[in-house]
Amino acid sequence: MSRRIIIFNLILFSFFGLAGQTAKYSNEFLSLGVGARALAMSSSITATTSDIYSTYWNPAGLVFINNNKELSAMHSEYFAGIAKYDYAAFASKSGTQSAIAFSLIRFGVDNIPNTSQLIDAEGNINYDKVTAFSAADYAFIISFSHKSDIEGLSYGVNTKIVRRTAGNFAKSWGFGIDLGSIYKKENWIFGLMLRDITTTFNSWTYTFSDEMIEAFKITGNVIPQTSTEITMPTIIISSARSFDLSKNFNFLTEFDANISTDGKRNVLIKSKPLSIDPHLGLELGYKKVVFVRAGIGNIQKETSLKGKMKTSFQPNIGLGVVIKKTLTIDYALTDIGNQSIALYSNVFSLKLSFNTKSDKSIHDDK
Repeated sequence: MSRRIIIFNLILFSFFGLAGQTAKYSNEFLSLGVGARALAMSSSITATTSDIYSTYWNPAGLVFINNNKELSAMHSEYFAGIAKYDYAAFASKSGTQSAIAFSLIRFGVDNIPNTSQLIDAEGNINYDKVTAFSAADYAFIISFSHKSDIEGLSYGVNTKIVRRTAGNFAKSWGFGIDLGSIYKKENWIFGLMLRDITTTFNSWTYTFSDEMIEAFKITGNVIPQTSTEITMPTIIISSARSFDLSKNFNFLTEFDANISTDGKRNVLIKSKPLSIDPHLGLELGYKKVVFVRAGIGNIQKETSLKGKMKTSFQPNIGLGVVIKKTLTIDYALTDIGNQSIALYSNVFSLKLSFNTKSDKSIHDDK
């Protein structure tokens, strides 16, 4: 129970302590990533995404799905299973030129003890007053992709509706738009993703009981009022190249750079107002059936226990298997800390690709 009480205190700070401010790390649950393939490659997939997971990474890649329809699902857990992260999506292709998809993301912590009424006015502890609540973030995304008349160029757009809640006392609605493009030239692929290009806002409202208000006063917290939280744009540029090593083996490498516009961040290249976070992904494929993947990202400067500055990074690895060109099972072992802490998370994702009718014009554009 003590661990979840700590989570309760963190929820109070993250949802209420920054109320009314323009938070630098707003809607961070939308930065975790989806699909074990991408996570194994350290999110280096903006240029080469070509399936249903493009709804998150770059909607321009949706038009390259193999069949008429694709379904996907992913579940992962963080912090010893306290936080749950889920993703589900459906994509439909229209001929060979366009595709549309719908996806849902949830990141939540459930059964958090609400200890605001644990101690009464006389200082007595009453555990019967402890209730539970959930803190959850949701995003519903509508994606559209189309092939341009320019050979090798595709583009796409995401419309995002964001819902965030903390029990019955904090709720918000948000809205944002992403734009993406992919350009293919022989063995080279280039990608551009403009995330939250219009800025994504969250409009918060709060409802507190008298006991909650008293808890805020006792702990020295400001009682939050109705507010708006803004997510600033992020620009992701990427380049990738594929190599045919032999008849059966193919090698792919992709380099991405995330350019944030919300001020200095703890990344490899940091300045005001822009910071640049580079990451690299590798994939070795055998007959387009079995894949081995690796990636390096999250390069940061941190202070060691001895007070010295050092550079840390996040290594990831993974595997993928395609069964009868229909079912894809991907696995990633991701380091959610760094190479010294080694807090690893196991991520599995599934993708089902199928046709609902005979259409000989649909083929693999990869």
